[in-house]
Amino acid sequence: MPEPVSEAWKTAVTVLDEATPPAFPEAAHVVTARVEYPPGDSGTPPHRHSGPVFGYILEGEMLYEVEGEPPRVLRAGEAFWEPGGDVIHYQDANHRPDTPLRFLATLVCEPGKPLLELVEEQELAERRHLRATGSA
Repeated sequence: MPEPVSEAWKTAVTVLDEATPPAFPEAAHVVTARVEYPPGDSGTPPHRHSGPVFGYILEGEMLYEVEGEPPRVLRAGEAFWEPGGDVIHYQDANHRPDTPLRFLATLVCEPGKPLLELVEEQELAERRHLRATGSA
C-alpha cells in the first residue's frame, strides 16, 4: 500500500522577514556565513558591506543597529536584513552576558571586495547626523 501524501508542506513555511533591497552588485558573489560571538561580546566594529545582507538569529540575542534605524534586540528565530553599499552597520553585539550569539548571514558581495569594510573614526564623526541614536 502506498504511503499517504503528506500535507505538511502546506503549513511548513513561515515568512520571517520581507525586503525590497537595492539592486545587487553586478556579477554578485553570494556568501552564507555563520557568525558566533561569546557571551557579552561587542561584535564587529562599525562597518559596511558591498551589497545587501540577510540574516537569521540561531541562538542568543543580538543588539543590532544600522545607519538610520534605532538599535534593537533580535532574538533567536528572528530575521534581519541591511541594504549594504554606503550604509554603516554600527552594532551586531551579543546582547546577553550569559549566552553565546550565533547567527547566519547571507551576503551579496561585489566581486573582489571583502565581506566587510571597517569604517574609520573620521567618517563616523562626519556621518553622526545619519545615526538614529545620535550617539557615537
